[in-house]
Amino acid sequence: MTRVIFLGPPGAGKGTQAKIIADDWSIPHISTGDILRQALKDQTPLGIKAQGYMDKGELVPDQLVQEMVEERLSQPDTKLGWILDGFPRTVNQAVFLAELLHKLNHQGEKVVNLEVPDEIVIGRLLERGRKDDTEEVIRRRLQVYRSETAPLIDFYRDRHQLLTVNGNQSQEEVFGELKKVISS
Repeated sequence: MTRVIFLGPPGAGKGTQAKIIADDWSIPHISTGDILRQALKDQTPLGIKAQGYMDKGELVPDQLVQEMVEERLSQPDTKLGWILDGFPRTVNQAVFLAELLHKLNHQGEKVVNLEVPDEIVIGRLLERGRKDDTEEVIRRRLQVYRSETAPLIDFYRDRHQLLTVNGNQSQEEVFGELKKVISS
């Protein structure tokens, strides 16, 4: 069973690597953004609730995101494994997830942190050419990421679940290293 939680700064390659691994191992790549978009599209009760917050320009509350993650991880295609990308983002969400995985009998997850130096991340994100990806905005996003996620990295390290992969390599090299640490 392959159950992987991806951590790493924006631009580290989490989404890219998650898709490659999900395809390679035929397991779902679960991104909180995708869950939200699907719930909105399907007009599920949780999607309708989330739409109300989004229409007002507000963030979807943790509780609602957690309920969506629970709903998604309860679906039959997750029995043989999954890759979570974008969740958890805080220690509170990690505690919720640990309890949920226990309840669903989905233990044995591995937590992989893709480490990439800030200057490389900034360069990658600037290359994407998105209008909102200015250097100043990217540096602010990295600050927010570090303040929210550093405790999360410590949380998983303290539980002896954290695996670290150098994300500052070619896609193929990162994928090879990920396969090694996930399979071990």
